[in-house]
Amino acid sequence: MRTFLLKVGATVLTLGTTLASTLYVTAHLKNSSAPLQPSVVATQGFDVGGLTVTPGVRQGDVRPVTSTYAS
Repeated sequence: MRTFLLKVGATVLTLGTTLASTLYVTAHLKNSSAPLQPSVVATQGFDVGGLTVTPGVRQGDVRPVTSTYAS
């Protein structure tokens, strides 16, 4: 009898969780009018506390990482 109650409890818990998840997902459907990518502000750069922040990627003068091992 005890194992039967445990199985019933597990089944009820599983079904309840599935139902709650389904209700949550259907209440939070994707907004089809939302943009897929945020807009990018075109800027040449700006100063933040003496640090100039500019868009883009530049080549650095550092050695390439050949190993991630650290002792």
